Amino acid sequence: MKKIMLVDDDEDLIFGIKTALEDKYGGELEIIPANSGMKCLELLKNNEMPDLILLDIMMPGMSGWEVFNRLRDNPSWKDIPIVFLTVRTDMTAKKAGGFLGDDYIEKPVKTEELKNRIDKVLEKK
Repeated sequence: MKKIMLVDDDEDLIFGIKTALEDKYGGELEIIPANSGMKCLELLKNNEMPDLILLDIMMPGMSGWEVFNRLRDNPSWKDIPIVFLTVRTDMTAKKAGGFLGDDYIEKPVKTEELKNRIDKVLEKK
């Protein structure tokens, strides 16, 4: 079973994506919710290791960029694929997200497209 950590401060979005993806994958996927960057790091420190992280960029307290840097600085986490999932559509975010992460997806996103993009990233792993 694949595990995806979904890091976003929007609880409704987490619920919607979690429900939709777990349904789409038919029990072959577990979504690990994290409503902040700190929660993401806490889960990882407690050995909750996902196959991929869906990471929002704009979050209070610790931005997705900051979370990304902390993930890449830790030898145990640096190889986890990161897919930025964000409402940011500016060219700076697109270029940085596409260059730094394994993919960059703008919200809102259709479940089928999100699944296809996740599958592509996981195939490379």
